[in-house]
Amino acid sequence: MEFINRSRKPKEIKVALDTIGCKLNQAETELLARQLAEAGYQLVPPADDADIYILNTCTVTHIADSKSRHRLRLAHRRNPDALIVVTGCYAQRAPKELAQIEGVSLVLGNNEKASLPLLLKEAGCMGSLAFAQKGSIISHYAGFRTRALVKIQDGCNSLCSYCIVPLVRGGEKSLPVEQVVDEVRHRVAEGYKEVVLTGVKIGSYDYDGVNLGGLLEHILNETGVERLRLSSLQPWEISPELISLWRNQRLCPHFHLSLQSGSNGVLSRMKRGYSTSDYEQSVSLIRSLLPEAAITTDIMVGFPGETDEEFEESYNFCRRVEFARIHVFSYSPRQGTQAAQMPHQVSERVKKERSQKMLALARESAQNFSQRFLGRTMAVLFEQQSNGVWSGHTDNYIKVYTKTTADLTNKLLPLKLGEIKGDGVWGEMIK
Repeated sequence: MEFINRSRKPKEIKVALDTIGCKLNQAETELLARQLAEAGYQLVPPADDADIYILNTCTVTHIADSKSRHRLRLAHRRNPDALIVVTGCYAQRAPKELAQIEGVSLVLGNNEKASLPLLLKEAGCMGSLAFAQKGSIISHYAGFRTRALVKIQDGCNSLCSYCIVPLVRGGEKSLPVEQVVDEVRHRVAEGYKEVVLTGVKIGSYDYDGVNLGGLLEHILNETGVERLRLSSLQPWEISPELISLWRNQRLCPHFHLSLQSGSNGVLSRMKRGYSTSDYEQSVSLIRSLLPEAAITTDIMVGFPGETDEEFEESYNFCRRVEFARIHVFSYSPRQGTQAAQMPHQVSERVKKERSQKMLALARESAQNFSQRFLGRTMAVLFEQQSNGVWSGHTDNYIKVYTKTTADLTNKLLPLKLGEIKGDGVWGEMIK
C-alpha cells in the first residue's frame, strides 16, 4: 500500500467511483459503493466534482494502463484538492508507478481493496449519516447497472503464457455459498431483476464440495431472482450435467465461452489447454440442448508468432462457429508473462489490420444471430435511454431498442423484434 497523507475537514463528503476492466472489477466497485453509501458518503458520478475519487483499475493490456493514467490525471485537473485513490489490478502490479502520478494519494492492491472504507475512516474522511439511506442506494448512485453483478470467485490457477491475471489476482478462491446466496437475496430485495455471477474463473467455483452447478441450484431454490446469468466459462467446464440446469428458464441461455484463438498452433503457444476440436465439442453440446442460446467469445489477434495462415485459421474458425458476439482485442505484452519474452512479436500495423477484419466478422456474426429471432416476441430487460430511445437485452443477450416517453428503467417487458438496428434489433412494445 502506498499512502500520501492529507488533512481533511469534516463535512458531507462526495465520493466518485470509476472502473476500468472486467465484470469482476465492476462487481467489486459496486460492493465498495454500497459500503461507502451505508457508511454515510454521498455517491456521485465520476465526472462530478468529488471530494474523493476512487479508480478501480485493469492491467490486462497496455491500453487499460493508459486509460487508468488518463482518468487519474483528469480527476486531478477536475479537482486538485480531491483525495485520489487507486486500486485494482494495475495498483497491484505497479503501485509505485501510480503513486508518482500527480494528485494520487492512496494506492491499494487487490488484497487491500476491501479495507478501503476503513482506511478512509482512519484517514479522517468521514461521511455524513444523512446520506445512509439503506434500501435506496440504487436510486442515488448512477454507477449501478440494471443487472446486478455478484462476485462468487477470484483468482486463477492456470498459467496462460500471455496473462497477467494470476500474478495480480493470485490463486483460485471461492466465496461461501451462503454469502453468495445472501447477496443475491439482497440484490433482489433492492429491485434487481437480473443477477450476473462473476469472477476470474467462475467455472472453477468450489466451496466445501459445492461446485458451480451446486451453487446455481442453491441460488435458484433459495432466491426469487428472475434472471440469472453467468459471466464467462472455459470450454472444458461445459458438461451435460451443467447444461441440464438450464431447464430452469430463469437461467439465461447465454454462454460467454472464452476462445482467444481459432488456431491450434496459437492455442498451444498460449498454453490454453484445449484444441479447436475440444472447443467445438463444447459448442455442439450447448446447441444440442439449448438451440437458441447465444454463444459469445473473446478473440485475440497478433499473439507472438501468429502467422498470416494462423490468423486465417482463427478467422475461419470463428466464421464456422457462428458466434452471437465476438469481443476482439489485440495482444499486448505484459511484463512477467512468458509471451512477453517470445520472439516474432507481431507489428502494430498487422495487429490493426487483423483486428479490423475480425471486427467486421464480429458485426456480421451478431447481425446473423439476431436475424434468427426477427418476428419473435421476447422479454427485454431495459437498462438505459438516450434521446427517448431505450435499450435492453433479451435473456440470450440480443440488444433491443425501442422509442417511448415512458420510463422503462429496470422493466422486464415483452417486445416484438422487428428489424436490425446497428448492433441490435428494433423492437415494438406489445400493447
